[in-house]
Amino acid sequence: MSKLHPFLSILSTSPKHSVSPRSIKPIDLLHRYSQSSPRLQLQQTAAMSINQFQAVQKGGPFRLVQAPLPKPGPNEVCIRPKVVAINAIDYKNLKFGATVSEWPNVLGIEGAGTVESVGQGVTRFKAGDEVFTWLQRSQYNGAFQDVFTANESTVAKKPASLSFEEAASLGITFLTGAATVAAGLRIPLSGFAAKSTDYTSTPPQSILVLGGSSGVGAVAIQLLRAALPSATIISTSSAQHHAHLKSLGATTTLERSAQDNAATIKAATPGGAGVDAIIDAVGAAAKAAAVYDAFKSDGLKLYTLVITGPGVEPPKGFEVSLVGGITVLKKEPTIMQYLTELLESGKYKLPQKVEVVGQGWESVEKGLDKVSSVSGTKLVVKL
Repeated sequence: MSKLHPFLSILSTSPKHSVSPRSIKPIDLLHRYSQSSPRLQLQQTAAMSINQFQAVQKGGPFRLVQAPLPKPGPNEVCIRPKVVAINAIDYKNLKFGATVSEWPNVLGIEGAGTVESVGQGVTRFKAGDEVFTWLQRSQYNGAFQDVFTANESTVAKKPASLSFEEAASLGITFLTGAATVAAGLRIPLSGFAAKSTDYTSTPPQSILVLGGSSGVGAVAIQLLRAALPSATIISTSSAQHHAHLKSLGATTTLERSAQDNAATIKAATPGGAGVDAIIDAVGAAAKAAAVYDAFKSDGLKLYTLVITGPGVEPPKGFEVSLVGGITVLKKEPTIMQYLTELLESGKYKLPQKVEVVGQGWESVEKGLDKVSSVSGTKLVVKL
């Protein structure tokens, strides 16, 4: 088997828990009504099945299909979502099959709801708990269905102060933002009981965050400020987001056009020397290679890239890290518990505003049509 591109390897789906609707046999009405309690049997059948909102093929359309109620394996949690989030990767999967190997397919990577059941070894959750999660999809295990399965490590308890709409917006942006800081730049996270010892003792003191208004960029800014109170954090975004990014901890905010002018970026650093590190949350360097000239000549020259797609090839001479949400989970399996703690303590702000695009599975298509055109906003669908 050929080696996957880093984009696919980081975002690739798991083959486990593919609950195929093909395994459901058509209801034999004659047989059912020949039994002593047909109504009860029909109710039992309904209780043992769910609806999946499947993408039939690349580009669509969608169809609502009945499938078996999934059962969790060891260290897994089955979740009944009340709200699902719409992400750029959902759009890319539908339009281009970015991480899809087989069709039909159940898309969706985030949701918030209640625990339906737990597998062997799960100790942090029980049926009825209010939670939110990111999940590694498989062909028939995506968020766009009545019940989906997630690994316990990707699930977080929802604080009572948080709505399901807000909670559904948090999972993957937090994990990926945390990956840029803790795995990419190897900066210890403030107040986090780390399991790994792979952290730097000489963290960067000037950091440029490209794409600060993205969910990942906004998370990175918050975590950087908490970890490095005196650091210079510069972010690029459109002007409408500057005030919000400063409220999250950015020292200076620049227009996106500054990405084409290294002198403008350097002017925002102490002594105009340049930055020690760059977090590229949106693959901006693919079209703005001038940002590399903003590095401090005798600095650390750390470049962390969030894998949003193929095409970015940073020049040699820098310390490069490629990260995705799974990267930080591999390094720190308890990171989602940390997110709950931050939320409950009031030390973590919503990285983006949340917009409900509609209610019901049919609204997922509306969200997918809109997701590529929004900025600084996370789209969610109520169920």
